[in-house]
Amino acid sequence: MKVPLLDLGAQVESLRDELLPALLGVIDTQRFIMGEPVKALEAAIAEYAGVPYAIGCASGTDALFLSLKTLDLRPGDEVITTPFTFFATAGAIVNAGGTPRFVDIAPDTFNIDVQQVEAAVTERTRAIVPVHLFGQMVDIDGIRRVADEHGLAIIEDAAQAIGSRRRVGSEWVSPGQIGATGTFSFFPSKNLGAWGDGGMIVTRDAETAERLRRLRTHGGAKQ
Repeated sequence: MKVPLLDLGAQVESLRDELLPALLGVIDTQRFIMGEPVKALEAAIAEYAGVPYAIGCASGTDALFLSLKTLDLRPGDEVITTPFTFFATAGAIVNAGGTPRFVDIAPDTFNIDVQQVEAAVTERTRAIVPVHLFGQMVDIDGIRRVADEHGLAIIEDAAQAIGSRRRVGSEWVSPGQIGATGTFSFFPSKNLGAWGDGGMIVTRDAETAERLRRLRTHGGAKQ
């Protein structure tokens, strides 16, 4: 018998006794959107990521798009990122009003090459979107150095890297602790998958968190 690389059925069976009561609880309350379980997950992810704020959304793609919308990109604004990623990374940049500027990856990690990031900065560059691929974080301290030198925002694409860490100096950091935001995907095949799709944005900034909460509900203040 061939065993699939991603056996979601086996995962469900191992958690069935926990999953079904939680699912029935949502059905009983009829709070399918923005209910208490969402708030509880946001609190748990914020604590796990080591940041004060987490904002749930529909997908990892939306997490990227909403984060980029907070930058108020204008036509001609460039966002440096890697082509070695799911196309939602570049798609979110375009949909938020920016232009992707691709740089290559480092051959030893397959993550974005910091030296090439620095060489790609122009007067039109507004932000950097590094992708933490295969559960390993990029050289985020190097990305921060480039961003600080040129006044750029950092949006961390951590769709495949929830729970990852990297030593920066004497400290360990997680996605979202360096950048303006860190974005996660709960697509079923991701490191932490959902029944369906889902996303999360983490941030250290209260004003950014409030704006993201409004953006996810089309500008509405009521959550």
